[in-house]
Amino acid sequence: MQLAVLATDEQWNELAVDTAGVEWIRATTPFAFTNYNAAAFFILIKNALTDFSATEKPVFINSIAASLQELTAPPHVLRINGWATFLQRPLWETAGAITEAVNIVLKQINKKAISVKDEPGFIADKAVAMIINEAYFALGDNVSDKAAIDTAMKLGTNYPYGPFEWATKIGLNNIIELLLKLSETDKRYTPATALLQEAAAQL
Repeated sequence: MQLAVLATDEQWNELAVDTAGVEWIRATTPFAFTNYNAAAFFILIKNALTDFSATEKPVFINSIAASLQELTAPPHVLRINGWATFLQRPLWETAGAITEAVNIVLKQINKKAISVKDEPGFIADKAVAMIINEAYFALGDNVSDKAAIDTAMKLGTNYPYGPFEWATKIGLNNIIELLLKLSETDKRYTPATALLQEAAAQL
C-alpha cells in the first residue's frame, strides 16, 4: 500500500515509521493528488491545501482549530491531530466518516480511530492546551519556575512531558490558535498573558 504524506520533518518522522506492507511516499510542494498513485493521503502541513476534489481516496488533514464544516471539506476528508507527539500514538481521534477504505488504511499503519465530533479541537488537544495555559497562568503569578512546574506535573500526574516541554514540542502558536478558537464560545480557554507574551517575543 502506498501512502503519500505532505509533512514537516518532525511529522514525517513520527508517522512514516517502518510498517509492513506500507510504502511511505514523501510528497513535495507544489502538491497535486494526481502526482501520486496512493491509497490515501496525509496532508499534515496546516493550510497547505484547501481543494480536495482531485481525489476520492481518503485524505487525512491536520486541522485542530478548523472543522470540516468550516473548511467545506468533502466526505472523503478526515481531521486528525498532527501536533508533535500525537501522530505516533496508536489511538487517533478522528473527525469525519470512518469508511471501509479509511479502516483499511488505519489497520495497515497500526492505528485505531476514535470518532469524535467535528468541532474545534479534539478531546486530548483541549485538555493539553488547557494544562499548558494553566501552567502559564501559574508562571505569570510567580507560583514557580518552568522547570519546577514541569517536574511537578510529570511526577504528580505521570504525564510524559511537563506543560512547558509540551508547549515547546507542539509550538506556542499552535496552542494559542486553538485556545483563541475555543475562547470564542468558552472564556475558560482565554490564553494566559504570559503565554501570549512569550509567543510574541519569539517572533
